[in-house]
Amino acid sequence: MSLCAECFTRATTRDTTSTCSRSQAGGACDCGDSNVMRESGFCRRHQIKSSSNIPCVPKDLLMMSEFVLPRFIFCLIQYLREGYNEPAADVPSEKDLSKVLQLLEPQISFLEDLTKMGGAMRSVLTQVLTNQQNYKDLTSGLGENTCAKKSHEKYLIALKSSGLTYPEDKLVYGIQEPSAGTSTLAVQGFAGATGTLGQLDSSDEEDQDGSQGLGKRKRVKLSSSTKDQSIMDVLKHKSFLEELLFWTIKYEFPQKMVTFLLNMLPDQEYKVAFTKTFVQHYAFIMKTLKKSHESDTMSNRIVHISVQLFSNEELARQVTEECQLLDIMVTVLLYMMESCLIKSELQDEENSLHVVVNCGEALLKNNTYWPLVSDFINILSHQSVAKKFLEDHGLLVTWMNFVSFFQGMNLNKRELNEHVEFESQTYYAAFAAELEACAQPMWGLLSHCKVRETQEYTRNVVRYCLEALQDWFDAINFVDEPAPNQVTFHLPLHRYYAMFLSKAVKCQELDLDSVLPDQEMLMKLMIHPLQIQASLAEIHSNMWVRNGLQIKGQAMTYVQSHFCNSMIDPDIYLLQVCASRLDPDYFISSVFERFKVVDLLTMASQHQNTVLDAEHERSMLEGALTFLVILLSLRLHLGMSDDEILRAEMVAQLCMNDRTHSSLLDLIPENPNPKSGIIPGSYSFESVLSAVADFKAPVFEPGGSMQQGMYTPKAEVWDQEFDPVMVILRTVYRRDVQSAMDRYTAFLKQNGKFPGNPWPPYKKRTPLHPSYKGLMRLLHCKTLHIVLFTLLYKILMDHQNLSEHVLCMVLYLIELGLENSADEESDEEASVCGPERCHDSWFPGSNLVANMRHFINYVRVRVPETAPEVKRDSPASTSSDSLGSLQSSRRPKVLQRENSGTAQVFSLVAERRKKFQEIINRSSNEANQVVRPKTSSKWSAPGSAPQLTTAILEIKESILSLLIKLHHKLSGKQNSYYPPWLDDIEILIQPEIPKYSHGDGITAVERILLKAALQSRMNKRIIEEICRKVTPPVPPRKVTAAEKKTLDKEERRQKARERQQKLLAEFASRQKSFMETAMDVERFFFSDSPENDIPMEITTAEPQVSEAVYDCVICGQSGPSSEDRPTGLVVLLQASSVLGQCRDNTEPKKLPITEEEQIYPWDTCAAVHDVRLSLLQRYFKDSSCLLAVSIGWEGGVYVQTCGHTLHIDCHKSYMESLRNDQVLQGFSVDKGEFTCPLCRQFANSVLPCYPGSNMENNLWHRPSNKSLQDLIKEVEELQGRPGAFPVSISSETNLSKEMESVMKDIKNTTQKKYRDYSKTPGSPDNDFLFMYSVARTNLELELIHRGGNLCSGGASTAGKRSCLNQLFHVLALHMRLYSIDSEFNPWRKLTQLEEMNSQLGNEEQQPEVPILYHDVTSLLLIQILMMPQPLRKDHFTCIVKVLFALLYTQALAALSVKCNEEDRSAWKHTGALKKNTCDAEKSYKVLLSFVISELSKGKLYHEEGAQECAMEEEEFSVLSSCLGLLPTFYQTEHPFISASCLDWPVPAFDIIAQWCSEINSFTERHAEQGKALLIQESRWKLPHLLQLPENYNTIFQYYHRKTCSVCTKVPKDPAVCLVCGTFVCLKGLCCKQQSYCECVLHSQNCGAGTGIFLLVNASVIIIIRGHRFCLWGSVYLDAHGEEDRDLRRGKPLYICKERYKVLEQQWISHTFDHINKRWGPHYNGL
Repeated sequence: MSLCAECFTRATTRDTTSTCSRSQAGGACDCGDSNVMRESGFCRRHQIKSSSNIPCVPKDLLMMSEFVLPRFIFCLIQYLREGYNEPAADVPSEKDLSKVLQLLEPQISFLEDLTKMGGAMRSVLTQVLTNQQNYKDLTSGLGENTCAKKSHEKYLIALKSSGLTYPEDKLVYGIQEPSAGTSTLAVQGFAGATGTLGQLDSSDEEDQDGSQGLGKRKRVKLSSSTKDQSIMDVLKHKSFLEELLFWTIKYEFPQKMVTFLLNMLPDQEYKVAFTKTFVQHYAFIMKTLKKSHESDTMSNRIVHISVQLFSNEELARQVTEECQLLDIMVTVLLYMMESCLIKSELQDEENSLHVVVNCGEALLKNNTYWPLVSDFINILSHQSVAKKFLEDHGLLVTWMNFVSFFQGMNLNKRELNEHVEFESQTYYAAFAAELEACAQPMWGLLSHCKVRETQEYTRNVVRYCLEALQDWFDAINFVDEPAPNQVTFHLPLHRYYAMFLSKAVKCQELDLDSVLPDQEMLMKLMIHPLQIQASLAEIHSNMWVRNGLQIKGQAMTYVQSHFCNSMIDPDIYLLQVCASRLDPDYFISSVFERFKVVDLLTMASQHQNTVLDAEHERSMLEGALTFLVILLSLRLHLGMSDDEILRAEMVAQLCMNDRTHSSLLDLIPENPNPKSGIIPGSYSFESVLSAVADFKAPVFEPGGSMQQGMYTPKAEVWDQEFDPVMVILRTVYRRDVQSAMDRYTAFLKQNGKFPGNPWPPYKKRTPLHPSYKGLMRLLHCKTLHIVLFTLLYKILMDHQNLSEHVLCMVLYLIELGLENSADEESDEEASVCGPERCHDSWFPGSNLVANMRHFINYVRVRVPETAPEVKRDSPASTSSDSLGSLQSSRRPKVLQRENSGTAQVFSLVAERRKKFQEIINRSSNEANQVVRPKTSSKWSAPGSAPQLTTAILEIKESILSLLIKLHHKLSGKQNSYYPPWLDDIEILIQPEIPKYSHGDGITAVERILLKAALQSRMNKRIIEEICRKVTPPVPPRKVTAAEKKTLDKEERRQKARERQQKLLAEFASRQKSFMETAMDVERFFFSDSPENDIPMEITTAEPQVSEAVYDCVICGQSGPSSEDRPTGLVVLLQASSVLGQCRDNTEPKKLPITEEEQIYPWDTCAAVHDVRLSLLQRYFKDSSCLLAVSIGWEGGVYVQTCGHTLHIDCHKSYMESLRNDQVLQGFSVDKGEFTCPLCRQFANSVLPCYPGSNMENNLWHRPSNKSLQDLIKEVEELQGRPGAFPVSISSETNLSKEMESVMKDIKNTTQKKYRDYSKTPGSPDNDFLFMYSVARTNLELELIHRGGNLCSGGASTAGKRSCLNQLFHVLALHMRLYSIDSEFNPWRKLTQLEEMNSQLGNEEQQPEVPILYHDVTSLLLIQILMMPQPLRKDHFTCIVKVLFALLYTQALAALSVKCNEEDRSAWKHTGALKKNTCDAEKSYKVLLSFVISELSKGKLYHEEGAQECAMEEEEFSVLSSCLGLLPTFYQTEHPFISASCLDWPVPAFDIIAQWCSEINSFTERHAEQGKALLIQESRWKLPHLLQLPENYNTIFQYYHRKTCSVCTKVPKDPAVCLVCGTFVCLKGLCCKQQSYCECVLHSQNCGAGTGIFLLVNASVIIIIRGHRFCLWGSVYLDAHGEEDRDLRRGKPLYICKERYKVLEQQWISHTFDHINKRWGPHYNGL
């Protein structure tokens, strides 16, 4: 179903979980079509139903269109005919076609517009397009028109190639047919299908084509002379619609044409006619697609048409019946695959008659067949169509023939000598082909075989599937042995058979035996799936390593979630069915033979494996046992319900790792056919998920990774449902099994259920379906018992190549056997009678319960001559004597008699061959006539190797005794096992054996012994007897060389662990020490006392240390920073415009989502300061203006550090080494970028540490009793002394050079436009302004990081170190180079009264900036940085007091301007009365009155405009106290008045009058500007990113169609700046300026190199930082806390406020570089 965006958004009822995926190839909207969707889902516009009262369109109105349109369409067709030239030599003339289409675009667009005019016009168009008479009249009446004749000839030539029998199509692999112009298809078993396909001439002569290399394969000719024109022959057109579609196909589906044809679909008459026409051209469409060079685009457009035609069941049924749609599809599929068939090399390479598809062909590699398969699956989803398919025997035969083309494809041959030269990557094409072309149609058919009434369908499929399999076995000359070192993962015929068997038993209640073949066929069926399981183990054992990585890729894809239930699951099921019906001994023998571990299953300590290297034996044995456990434990097709399967799958995936909702949906295997099986997001999925898992909401931390919402297993799932067997089956990577076990172990330890290292838990299985009861016979066959006994013995004897995993699997199999034992042992004594009949066998019967207690005395083994067993004199002196002596003579007599003196020998291979021969001989068919090929030399008979010799081992053990000894061994104590029922008999009477068991090997052994005792009184008695025997102390055994090696290894491991613990402890103590030091540094820099924030303060942590000591993180040396060898702080310099985004409005700015909403940056801090500077420069002297303000609101340089220090010379060496290093990640060394050698934080410069001593601290705290006037004079003198700085610039020390170098780095960090504001470029005033503005920028940002409040804001950004100290030293050093002319020094204007005539300067020159227009903070920084270092506290306090007086006067002046005239006169009058009182200079009323009276002398108040005044002074009292502004005698109980802090350097009224006179002289000419300059915004709100809407769809709908303001086109990748809301094109070449793309350019203009953009079509945030960029993540998540990058899942997305807060915090704190790690260069291309 497809909907346009408008209908989707206008729909009145829509499920909130609905997904919306965007189509890239266009299509028609289905809204309003009740055949496709329910009427309740129609949008409001389409819900209006047509009724009789709606008037009909007058005929007169349509007459013109009915007359004109046929000629117009014919004209269009003429152009299409004329423009087409048959491509020469198969080279498509795409350029010519595109030119024709370009010329015809207006005409096609006109037709498209007509379709949008409504139903009446569509009816006219339908009539015109389908009217055969019109077409005949216009096309036949060409007359003498030469041009028309020529175009008609081109049309006829084009038509000739429209049939499948075009001469260029020859038979596969170059076989020439005797009759020209025909092509053949190989079809298996087609006898009996005569006449089912009208176009096929069936042949009864089976071997008529045998001479052509196809042997028994029957050949069917597809003749071009038959009557059915729809498939094979040349097309004939009878209407405009048919020819229009023909040319649409020829021109490879131009988008405009497709849209026109689809837009007509709402007309029902047209829909039927078009569908029939489409089916008529179907073969031609696929033929054109096969040859197309743009098959991807063409495929999409074909499917966009076909999906809307075939999704309608009624229409699909109609064309199936009337137009033979199924026949056409199957025939065309065969035709498509015909061109890429090759001879199969499986099994008998020379004589094989089987053909398979070549996966290297473009047809398969490029998925060209996809549209056809997609359509086939679509129509099979309709029950009526699928029913017709399943009833048609001829179609089934043809389909099985098609499936057989994929049987055995992509054959892998193991490389034994050299590594393969070229690793073919075609394997994925093979997996995709089987899944899409074979498995998906299979699932579609299975979805209609769910009830008893459909039994016949299943019988049909199974019958023809078995026939096809038999033909396949014959074609590859298969008898009973698979070819060595070959494997194919593709057995679709086996899987068809398996899945229909499963469905027959599960849903249709069919008797399994009625659809099973004979024993011989079952033996053949099991071979290849078993070979795949063995090959999986070989691949994981690195035996196929010479074949390259692609073979591992195949093994992983075979079990991957999208493929597993169409590949490994049917294979395992088929093996389970075979195992349930075949002789269990034969089956078990076959398994171990296929896994090549037969030679390992010997009692001897040494053996020779002729087919397997020793290094692979262990993993192959583990693989064989694991396979048996899976085979016997898995119940996916053997009795589990769908909900149980879903739950098991979900638990397995969750146990491996916590999963997101989408990954869980993706990992749970579902039927590939979307209309069958588990529906993603269905009710059952959600209910099961809530039952087994807890939702873990994403945690958001600044500095942490962007987590997503995860589901984690509930505690009861770990406790009762964790199934390691299911986990092993579903793991793509082996590490996931270990991950699941680690998580399981952690749960048990956390909950106190098991303290040690647990083994995989044993879980009781779902009961078997009665049809598969025979599977449990595997657990009760002698062969398996012998294997288990042998392995237990070998483990006990510490033989090589046996692991804990082997023991675990052995115990698991024993426990499975005990759980599933048959109740045949009613008379226990009788079960062990009859030693005569079992004289030559190991065990008396096949029941595991009985065989467990059976003692084996002697075993004859074949061993190498070097084995220790050969050198024994007699059985009594064997090395197992000490272990065998546990068994005393009190053993039951029957058992002694049975095996006395008889040595047992057993050969798995011989047993298997014997069983096979028995079955062959029993078989009544011709199979017993088959001459068996000679046995492959790789399976050596036990006696054939001359280097082997026979030895007899004395064993005297039973499985029970071995288990008890294993218990002793595992626990490390003798007599560790004590039967629990001896203390509590209730255990046997009412056993409480849980369905789920935790524990390790010891508990597993105890559980097995208890179960054995419960099931047999004799077992119980024997266990007691073994345990009662007093075991003598075991004499110390002679330790063999191998054991000594093992012990040494264990000892070394223990020592290594101890060393590791010691190192970890040492590292932890160092870490603790480092953290404590870091905290000291933090306390030093970020002490709550505001005094510590004074830039020039230099103190050390220890008062007694004379100099600050720094640790170099490169060389590790500690010492002070000196002028010869300076130390520096690792810093990151970056340009910042964060300050410029502060606003004076508390209301957040929202991202515009309508045309009416726009953001104008007039109220930002940057804009206001920019306007102020421009205003000052317009009316005042430039040099004076540059001292009156600060810059850096935009493009200011921010300096931050990680806190680590290094020697400057060490840093240079480090940079050199980075330059030589070829592997650089994410930064440019040439630009000075590097990562801190210790913490790896990104940096780009080193800030020198000024050599400091404790003397400075003493100077700061030295008390002073000097008067304010004295201090003012001292400050003025010190500022005028240029050489007062301790480091002279003239002396070229290393320190001064580095300070100069870092100053250059600071200047180069920002763009020239952000540091050059002077009217005269290159002016020194510019540098002076820039330097103190850097100090201002860093202080302002520090304040923002503290939340805008020094008192309540707390510490700065977490983990950040301050570098203000070192930065101010560098700035002060360079500012001392610029001396301010004493005449224009602001300090004089602040502290001295001037002569009146001095203010009357030259009228022609621009005046100085009045002191009341100066920015006080800028003045403070200028005064401090101009002072010699170290700065004394009394001088600092003096500067603060003088500037506070100015600030207070500015505030009074601004207040007076904001008041209206009435308020001003009242204030003026009130203050004048108190002017002569003693504290008049500290009374704000008096001072305000005086300011008003002074300013009234000018024209400042002539402009009216009252404004509200905000008073927020909660921290003022604290700060004034800290800065020494409050007088010492100030009484705290009185209400705080800011005027009390005033300390005037000269009489207040005189200095105020002087300052006001400057204002008055300016306002005489510019009253309005004078007022604007006087009002300065002092309280800016904290910066914020734009506020985003709750629902992402709001953003998407507005921006994804918005046109770019630069190029006026809709961008391919639209983006929005989250700082200012600007709409930009990502990677848009049309908006490129001077090689910079728009996003990069905007990041420089808006954020001085930092840009935060939301990519509209992807929902992700992209960060641009300088020359680098990174994907940050998404701030919009779905209901499950997940991102939907690129909007692929189409889920509704909602704002995640926590994530957005993290993004904003990183922006404000300038930590993008530190937190985000995946950076890459953008090369100005974003």
